[in-house]
Amino acid sequence: MFIRLLSSAAALPLFVAAQPVLAEEAEDSAPLTDTIVVTGQRSTTPLDTTTDPVSGHASAPDAAALAARLPGAALIGNGPISGQVQYRGLFSERLATRVSGLSFQSGGPNAMDPPLHYAPAILLDSISVSRGAAPVSEGPGIGALVDARLKSVDFGTDARLTPKVSLASSYRTADRGFAVGGVAGLASESVKFNAIAAWEQGGDYDIPGGRARDTGYDRLTYGLSAGFQAQGNRLTLDWRRQETGPSGNPPFAMDIDYFHTDFARLAFDGSIGTLPFDLALGYTDVRHGMDNYDLRPAPASTAMYRYSAADAQTMTARARLGIGPVRIGVDGESIQRSVTISNPLNPAFSIGSLENVRQWRIGTFAEAKVSAGGWQAEAGLRVDWHGARMDAPLIGTAVPAMISNLATMTGMALTPHHDTTWDAVVRIWRADGTWRPRLTLARKTRVPGSVERFSWLPTEASGGLADGNIYIGNQALKPEVSWSAEGGVDLVAGPITFRPSLFYRRVEDYIQGTPVPASMTMQIAIATMNGDSTPLIWSNVEAELYGADADLTWQIMPQLRLDGTVSYVRGKRRDIADNLYRIAPLNGRLALTWDATVWSLTGELVGAASQDQVSASNSEAASPGWVAANLWFGVTLGKAISLTGGVENLFDRRYADHLAGRNRVMLSDVAMGEKLPAPGRSLFVRLGVDF
Repeated sequence: MFIRLLSSAAALPLFVAAQPVLAEEAEDSAPLTDTIVVTGQRSTTPLDTTTDPVSGHASAPDAAALAARLPGAALIGNGPISGQVQYRGLFSERLATRVSGLSFQSGGPNAMDPPLHYAPAILLDSISVSRGAAPVSEGPGIGALVDARLKSVDFGTDARLTPKVSLASSYRTADRGFAVGGVAGLASESVKFNAIAAWEQGGDYDIPGGRARDTGYDRLTYGLSAGFQAQGNRLTLDWRRQETGPSGNPPFAMDIDYFHTDFARLAFDGSIGTLPFDLALGYTDVRHGMDNYDLRPAPASTAMYRYSAADAQTMTARARLGIGPVRIGVDGESIQRSVTISNPLNPAFSIGSLENVRQWRIGTFAEAKVSAGGWQAEAGLRVDWHGARMDAPLIGTAVPAMISNLATMTGMALTPHHDTTWDAVVRIWRADGTWRPRLTLARKTRVPGSVERFSWLPTEASGGLADGNIYIGNQALKPEVSWSAEGGVDLVAGPITFRPSLFYRRVEDYIQGTPVPASMTMQIAIATMNGDSTPLIWSNVEAELYGADADLTWQIMPQLRLDGTVSYVRGKRRDIADNLYRIAPLNGRLALTWDATVWSLTGELVGAASQDQVSASNSEAASPGWVAANLWFGVTLGKAISLTGGVENLFDRRYADHLAGRNRVMLSDVAMGEKLPAPGRSLFVRLGVDF
């Protein structure tokens, strides 16, 4: 199977530019984490950023495009600022995603604001992805930990308050998109203050032979941070607001009208007596509006005008205490969300598709870490208690009788849901030497999300699949249970670093859309009226995922370096003879860099093999393979100024990723139902100033 795939991609570059900073992880767990430090080499100043703001080599406005360059990762392109990361076949709520330490619920039922929507590339400091399952201390979720960190001012090294500033601006020709942002503050050894801000705006992007309509975006971010530390104890407070304006989402039935989102986090890191202790409290409030008539051509009939209002509030808390080699803790979260569909031209038309959904979780965990003879091991166990409930749907008087009757039936059948889950993770690795083996064994769980469990109305809300199918929730869903093993070895031998990995994951009660039973006649009739006579219902199936990924760095000579990655994942159903839905094909990158003292030049090939191992039960279409070329450069203009950038899609080739969303917008140069092509040839420049 591997041989067939590799031979089918004989022209495919299997490796990509993975900058030297890729492996610059935390000292004690580096072999188990992949990190892109977006700002280049780490600074020793109080400001935790430096002068090379595009070491990740990607010009897209969202952080998802950068994270997708890591081995095992791929980009799910659902819009210019709505992209998601797939890691070893898993994405969305199956991954534990953090932005500056906060986990939270997306506001949109279709994940128009996945977590990395809130990590603008112009403000990004680093992205880390755990290799294998996330530690139990990071909460439930069957996949990896994805941790995006925004720029900030760190504490200083003496008693003086020292000003620090890091600013950047960028421009991309494909969408006439510009961004400006950065961080500025004061810091001493005991206190720090900083402000962070960014504004980004872009238009519809160019493709070979035309333009992809409805792909513009508008986003404003601003916030404040403060910190105090003394005698080994540190207290920090962060607040940030993001205001996303009208932005296109061609793969969805609606576009973003707005997101107004507030983040707040209070954290303490220190000790109680002689015992290490940390505490973190978080709050996120998302307000969201979307419509199908403002940015894209409006429906022919005023009866089909739709405006949806959604909101989600997330509160989180975590406390951890260290006792020798053991760390124990408790954590929890509370989520409340609602979605209401309306017709702005008819006040009597209103449908509560998710009516005041409440979800909560309380968990406890213990982790132990030991070292011996150059080896390190970590073992953890956690137990979580979950609850979820929804109110009976509220319906306006102008809603068709069939939908009103279904809402009444749904309200009568609603019951509170309670689940108890347990997770266990064992990680063993060697952090030094020429050969550095590593192994992760895990049992991880995930409870159904609110869309999967409570979406009673047949709609296209799918938590981010954006595939045009109509989905129905299922209150009978069981939690997913994943058993996984990931192993590999890091070879560090002089000028060569090679890090291959193999992984296998078996998932019991995997949640995926399956055909709606014929007995659900009312739901099928409503879906048929909405253009889909074969709707899907979220169901528990049996699944497995396996594959391999690797990265390579070869310092051929002092100025010349070869970098690359390769990623392969295979997803299969175990209950029937079929493939899992929307799995990235074999893909990779290869780059050659000449790195002089004050300038560098990189030539890069990026590509993917064809994907014909698709889901028949979800009517998934195969995709052809593709190869594209990029060119990147960097110039240091003195101690404080840098200029970086490049040309993407150098030969202006028209291609689309397998995971790209399909166009739903008329009067575009992308046909209806066609996968959104990548931007055409595009020049990207970025100017950074740090002092």
